[in-house]
Order: sequence, then structure tokens, then C-alpha cells
Amino acid sequence: MSSERGKDVAEGSSRVNPGDPQQTPSRYESQKRRDWNTFGQYLKNQRPPVPLSQCNCNHVLDFLRYLDQFGKTKVHLQGCMFYGHPDPPAPCTCPLRQAWGSLDALIGRLRAAYEENGGSPETNPFASGAIRVFLREVRECQAKARGIPYKKKKKKPSQGKGNHESSSTSHLS
Repeated sequence: MSSERGKDVAEGSSRVNPGDPQQTPSRYESQKRRDWNTFGQYLKNQRPPVPLSQCNCNHVLDFLRYLDQFGKTKVHLQGCMFYGHPDPPAPCTCPLRQAWGSLDALIGRLRAAYEENGGSPETNPFASGAIRVFLREVRECQAKARGIPYKKKKKKPSQGKGNHESSSTSHLS
């Protein structure tokens, strides 16, 4: 239990006590609850309906693909004349998709909600390697389509070394 508490603090989670009527849920908690309910409804609408206990990463991947139809981010196809251009000069017929960042945040909220609703971390379908691979592919595909390379951010050098020494002391004068 204490490791969970430390995790909450590290991730900035703000748990709400459902029995406390005076405490309003944070925006994150409200969104997490909405996302969880939406996913649950998606499973119920499957033919045949899928009980949460039988949900796996394939159901999560299908859900993410289903959400694409409601996306607002233009993702140029490889044959499009604007493929690879960050600011296309004219409209095109390429599809709108869910942005990678939205999907990544959604999976984070659903991953937390799954465990908060009694799911075990070992069986969490939102924490699957297949989901991480899918998200990485979406990020890379969208970056190429927009002509924006995704590169890992480099750590800033420590303030006390090399060229940065003068800049770190200049604000003191």
C-alpha cells in the first residue's frame, strides 16, 4: 500500500474519497472516470459483449482504432502531396485521427482506472507491451506525416559545468 501511495505522489495523482461529498474531483479524476465509463460501454456494445474480466490488449487496441473516427488531427497519407509538411498551404482529403498525445494520455488514465477498480497490475491490459508498441507507431507515423521528427530530449547539462557557469551566475548581479 505504501508503494502505491508513493507512486501517486510521484505521478501527481489526486485521489478523491468517494464518501466525501464536499470534495470535488479534479479534472484528471473526472476525465479518468469518463474514460473508464466510455471503455466499459464500448465493451458492453461488442457482439457478444465482453466482460471486463475477459478484456485483453486486443480489445484495448480495437478501442483505440475505434476512437480514430472521432479524431481532430489531420494525418497526411503517404501519397498526399502535403505528406511531410508541417504547415500545408491548402486543404486535402486525408483523414482526421486521434492525436498521439491524446491516446497516450487516455491509456495512462485507463491504466490507473483499471487498477483503482480492482484490476491487478499483472493483468492490466492497458500496460501491455502491445499497447506501448502501438502508441510508438502512431507517434512515429504522425510525426513523419507532419514532417516533424520526434527525437528524445537530451538532458540539460548541469549548471555548474563548462560554458553554463557564467549564465548560472549572471542572474545574481
